[in-house]
Amino acid sequence: MDDAEVLRELVDRGAIEALIYAYCRHFDQNEPERVAALFTEDAAVDYGPEFPSIVGAASIADAIAVGLEQTFAATSQHVSNIEITFDGPDRASASTHLYAWHRYRDGSPDGELWGRYHHRFERTPDGWRIARLVLVAAGSRHFHRTAMHPTGRRSAQ
Repeated sequence: MDDAEVLRELVDRGAIEALIYAYCRHFDQNEPERVAALFTEDAAVDYGPEFPSIVGAASIADAIAVGLEQTFAATSQHVSNIEITFDGPDRASASTHLYAWHRYRDGSPDGELWGRYHHRFERTPDGWRIARLVLVAAGSRHFHRTAMHPTGRRSAQ
């Protein structure tokens, strides 16, 4: 890669990381419309087998709003180990480790989730946006779901 390509990739990496952080911040701040604005119009979100996939930015805002209003009194998402792979100049994917804490409105014990977000990103006229988000889980404690997509960890041989 020449210097211009290296610089462009560094700027794009920063923008994609900022997008991941913005998703967590707006979710935790109970701002579903701002969360949805981070997605492409035809984006898909898959939070696990017990929850139907959500398609389209407007549907994402509505679904998140219901969860934040009816299920969660507070949330705190912590992401790390962001690994971004570019699939061309305008497409990228990432795997991001996640720890998420949830306080429930019904008084249930606080829930915790350890897992990953798998993202697909697309560059749009408005900048990078999330085109697909899939949540996979390594483990949980007092979490409100009993079935989650597994991380795909290899079994011991």
